[in-house]
Amino acid sequence: MAERGVLGMVLAGGEGKRLWPLTADRAKPAVPFGGIYRLVDFVLSTLVNADYLRIVVLTQYKSHSLDRHISLTWRMSTLLGNYVTPVPAQQRLGPQWFQGSADAIYQSLNLVYDEQPGYVVVFGADHVYRMDPRQMVEQHIASGAGVTVAGIRVPREQATAFGVIETHDGRRIDAFLEKPADPPGLPDDPDSAYVSMGNYVFTTEVLLDAVRKDAYDEGSVHDMGRNVIPMLVANGDAQVYDFADNQVPGATDRDRAYWRDVGTMEAYYDAHMDLVSVLPIFNLYNRQWPILTHSPPLPPTKFVHDEPGRTGHAIESLVSPGCIISGGEVRRSVLSPGVKVHSRAVVDGCVLMHGVDVGRGAVLRRAIIDKGAVIPPDVRIGVDPDEDRARGFHVTDTGLTVIGKGQPVPD
Repeated sequence: MAERGVLGMVLAGGEGKRLWPLTADRAKPAVPFGGIYRLVDFVLSTLVNADYLRIVVLTQYKSHSLDRHISLTWRMSTLLGNYVTPVPAQQRLGPQWFQGSADAIYQSLNLVYDEQPGYVVVFGADHVYRMDPRQMVEQHIASGAGVTVAGIRVPREQATAFGVIETHDGRRIDAFLEKPADPPGLPDDPDSAYVSMGNYVFTTEVLLDAVRKDAYDEGSVHDMGRNVIPMLVANGDAQVYDFADNQVPGATDRDRAYWRDVGTMEAYYDAHMDLVSVLPIFNLYNRQWPILTHSPPLPPTKFVHDEPGRTGHAIESLVSPGCIISGGEVRRSVLSPGVKVHSRAVVDGCVLMHGVDVGRGAVLRRAIIDKGAVIPPDVRIGVDPDEDRARGFHVTDTGLTVIGKGQPVPD
């Protein structure tokens, strides 16, 4: 199948309220991840590595940093007609913003008309994973279905937080259930259930017809998972693709079929911790299917001082370019570019974003600290959650301390 027959459409307009304060100043797909990446880089890498090189990214809320990242990073060959382009809400159909993911596609159908693809790959922009979507497209074409939904197997007790796919034969979707209390098991594994990954492959005519019908349904919330997919399931036109069958070049047995929905602060933190072990659950070193991004022109990481009590070191951590470890100790943490850790400081189980400066003797444990924060000397964060809460930091139910961009850090 020629690549010209497939249009990639990435849904990147969500607010990401559950990731506040990281989304106070940026769209969720623009949130940094893994030191040097943005969340949107994972879906774009998935499509580009598969040679799907005509991609539109539908944006809406607080999209400036996302638009800038895409425009500066994801440049394709114009000579060959390839592109990755952000498309904001254009209000082509009236003075209103996107009302939901299905409405975002409906308001952007001119993009489909311009490209005239045979198939449209509609993927979300805020998950961490690797996938070869060509295999899903091939199954979709062979099946003759109108839509194919990517499903991932999870224990039944965990499926209650997701949209659940019910199937009796492992292929045809019989029902699409939104966060059911008693999720149905799989034909070959009753203790597991399929949950939707939010990734879809559509035959173009079916997509056009479905979003048009949804647009005129006054009872719809105009969401792909809640409205459009159940409509096609009711028509007998939907199939499931088992993500466990996906074979990514260069994948290891340990990170095969890895997928994380980082929609909450705890999930975002846990996904970072998946990166730092000796044998990481998610492997960033796969050169056959790389996660692509823009790397700023920064010098290599520097470790300084060779004196008793001032020897900087990092263990089971990702330390990005431009960082300076000046006698501090970094354990099981992820440091974005330009982080400074001064003498006697301890950074343990933390995610520090661009330019964070950790003062002498400061102790940070189990914390997420956004861009540009300056941590005063000897301050203690994440050691006593009640104390942090009194300071006004955002503390989750699990005791994870979060300091947002520009949030003052008192002495």
